[in-house]
Amino acid sequence: MNKTPRVNINLAEIETNARILKSKCEESGINITGVVKGGAGDLRIVNSIVSGGITTIGDSRIKNIRKMREAGFENEMVLLRLPRLSEIKSLIKYVDISLNSELVTLEGIGREALKQGKIHKAIIMVDVGDLREGVLVKDFMEFMKEALDIDGVEIIGLGTNVGCYGGVLPTPENTKILLDLKEKVKNEYDYDLKVVSGGNTATTILLENDQLPEGINNLRVGEGLIQGTDITHQREIPFLNSNNIKLAAEIIELKEKPSIPTGKTGHDAFGNKPEFKDKGIRKRAILAVGRQDVNVDGMTPILEGVEIIGASSDHLLCDVTEAKRNLQIGSEIEFKLDYGAMLQTMTSDYIYKNYINMA
Repeated sequence: MNKTPRVNINLAEIETNARILKSKCEESGINITGVVKGGAGDLRIVNSIVSGGITTIGDSRIKNIRKMREAGFENEMVLLRLPRLSEIKSLIKYVDISLNSELVTLEGIGREALKQGKIHKAIIMVDVGDLREGVLVKDFMEFMKEALDIDGVEIIGLGTNVGCYGGVLPTPENTKILLDLKEKVKNEYDYDLKVVSGGNTATTILLENDQLPEGINNLRVGEGLIQGTDITHQREIPFLNSNNIKLAAEIIELKEKPSIPTGKTGHDAFGNKPEFKDKGIRKRAILAVGRQDVNVDGMTPILEGVEIIGASSDHLLCDVTEAKRNLQIGSEIEFKLDYGAMLQTMTSDYIYKNYINMA
């Protein structure tokens, strides 16, 4: 019997996505950093991406990068989250390139790099409006003036991030800000920034529509590679395989029950005040998975006629009255996962990882 709950991970489709995306980007002179944080540093997923031709790998957690290094992974590695001062020693030991926006951190990186006999490469992040990480445009030139003087650090480029916090969409205008700043650095400091990292999966839509400004030569893509989706634009990327990681959960109760609770109601286990619509008696399935395992709001049932109606920490409740398949105790229902739901399942110790179509 198959283990549940589990995620079914289609490695062949992920590898194909890497190959397709690499080819499409090469036509525009763009290198791809394959972002694997959504796979929690899973080496099988990493190796599938590398087999597809994307050789530089990025993750936001040094723990994941260390795990890859200790398993013998030797490719170029990028730390995507801004480094903590407390992890700089490990950063220099395991990471080739990091994204940065603080001078004090860069100074610490420089000192530790020299101790370890290395030069650490850094990309300076610029905030073009999403208000997550990055130096404000008005402060960038003064920041660069000081950053370029830090021994032990080589500033190789600049980058930006949109969509992840403020939901700001990538545009030719906000992406071109990076190219303007690169030119300013060249003119005022006689320094050539080799890498211009124009964004993440959300920016692929500019690539598709031939709107990515010429001179952008790097994108950091994870969701698009692994799931073939772009949650910022609420779409499946048309030229990629989508939903390559799906969640399967098992029915542990199947009964006809009223559609609204009986008795006085308060808040649920997560502090929310649930609302119910009276649909009469409905066939309800309880599945052995819950909010401790997955972001339920990011799940979509694949079986037609199944509707998610709620969840607690360990139980998922579904209305299966209209299900287009005969269900019983022990039956499995499979779900598509958005990026947040996929991320949570991949980091959960309670979710079994099942690899399919392995090379």
